[in-house]
Amino acid sequence: MQFLSSSVGRKVLMAITGFFMLFFVTVHLMGNSSVFIGPSALNTYAEKLHSLGILVWIFRGFMFLMLAVHVFFGITLTLENSAANPSKYAKSRKLKATFAGRTMIWTGALLLAFLVYHLLQFTFRITPDILPAAVANRPGDVYGMMLGSFRIATISLVYVAAMVTLFFHLSHGIQSFFQTVGCSNDNTLPKVTMVGKLISVLFLVGYSAIPALILAGILKK
Repeated sequence: MQFLSSSVGRKVLMAITGFFMLFFVTVHLMGNSSVFIGPSALNTYAEKLHSLGILVWIFRGFMFLMLAVHVFFGITLTLENSAANPSKYAKSRKLKATFAGRTMIWTGALLLAFLVYHLLQFTFRITPDILPAAVANRPGDVYGMMLGSFRIATISLVYVAAMVTLFFHLSHGIQSFFQTVGCSNDNTLPKVTMVGKLISVLFLVGYSAIPALILAGILKK
């Protein structure tokens, strides 16, 4: 409990839970990238994932716990820092922090909202663009559901905007992770910052390419 009562301990928990979520978005991107191979590849991947049964739900439960801890302590630390000395904190933070650093709480909130929408769309399949009849007749056609959704310009734009938000969140989050675990100092900070941005760009391009290519008609049946 003493560990959780200190700001250092809470930052360590933020770093650990953030690492697990970075691992998740990496694995998720690798799986979704099978869409570039074709319908059979993506649908086979989805089918194998579904066949894991309880293991998938255990993994989802673990990731939900990591997310809940990350969100809770993210809000807690932000409120504590703001309450410590509001005017001085705000001024010094603006001078030292980057745009990504200053907006972490807001990009995090936007990503949380997007996650809820994404789950409602492709996991629970209850959004208007996922037609109930198509789901009933072709329950394993994930590729078809992607095509049907991302052909709608508004939905594709929402996904690309979410990935831009993820870029900003990760570009600062990865840097913060290395600083928290003691792997960054004044000499290595520029390199760590560059690594964080490069990794974030890979996610931005990798994830955004799917709705962009479908909307452009390059990925199709």
